[in-house]
Amino acid sequence: MAELKIKIPEEIGFFKQVSDINWSIVVSKVIKSKLDRIARLQRIVAKSKLAEEDVEELADKVNLALSRRYLK
Repeated sequence: MAELKIKIPEEIGFFKQVSDINWSIVVSKVIKSKLDRIARLQRIVAKSKLAEEDVEELADKVNLALSRRYLK
């Protein structure tokens, strides 16, 4: 198994107060969850028949619609 070393910013100081948590398990689960999501998204994208230009155009339309909706 690979080993990963992380630095936690001081701003997130509450983690020091919780000493009973096995942070290795917590971080492993979070990383696994994120990697599963990335894999699922890659499977979806691999089936897509849209060209990159089509995706960018669609993304622009969605972003514009959302900005109009939330800036009202």
